[in-house]
Amino acid sequence: MLTRPVLDPIIERALVEDLAGGDLTVEACVDPDERATAVALAKAPLVLCGSDVFRRVFEILDASVRFEQLAEEAASVAKGTVVWRLEGPARSLLMGERTALNLVQRMSGIATLARTYVGALPPGSTTRITDTRKTTPGLRALERYAVRVGGAHNHRNDLGSAVMIKDNHIVASGGIAAAVERARRRAPHTSRIEVEVTTLDQLEQAISARADIIMLDNFSDELTRRAMARVKELPARPLVEASGGITLERVARLGEIGVDVISVGALTHSAPAADISLDFVLS
Repeated sequence: MLTRPVLDPIIERALVEDLAGGDLTVEACVDPDERATAVALAKAPLVLCGSDVFRRVFEILDASVRFEQLAEEAASVAKGTVVWRLEGPARSLLMGERTALNLVQRMSGIATLARTYVGALPPGSTTRITDTRKTTPGLRALERYAVRVGGAHNHRNDLGSAVMIKDNHIVASGGIAAAVERARRRAPHTSRIEVEVTTLDQLEQAISARADIIMLDNFSDELTRRAMARVKELPARPLVEASGGITLERVARLGEIGVDVISVGALTHSAPAADISLDFVLS
């Protein structure tokens, strides 16, 4: 769910970016009393995401604009589906068009890609597909919501959400054992400690340090199998996350190996925008 305290500042910043100097074309060409109806159309198959965002753009611009939802949020819709309808002052619809579409095209693209990755897991798999912090600055809340709409999960939201000890932290701390020991002294009891490893030797160090989660960074499928076999020998094993070099084709193999989490930066940093248009309807 996207609450207004989170959503409104994002939309307001986006509107200021487009409308700080007004809308010269609208002011020159469209009568202030002109009213219009417009429909949003899916121009390719997609997972619909961002209905509240689309509606709220126009509410903030002009409270008199009427919004109608014609397709369910999170629905897989076919090319040609009319997903939303607007009615109100033509100037308001035109001024909000690009801001609204930019946001929901981005969100629907991420939701569509996330669903594709989730669908690539083997039937019955308990492996989670998650995003990463590789998000667009200022849009993380929208992008992470879109990941959830697509059926995937979120990783830590920000640097204060959990301890994640990566390669540079290990170097700066003097090793995995020292880094985990310091983190355990400092971290809240509610926070798990994750350690990124790049070799099987580092895996052993993370196990010895009693890391709660171990991230296998850029492990091949064979090394991942060996790592999972080792972890499954433990009486109380850590969660295992696979990350780095994750392609759609690898998801099924990693799911079969049995990693707990597959984190995919591409869900947010490489998702293509969905194709949605806003078309005025002649009365």
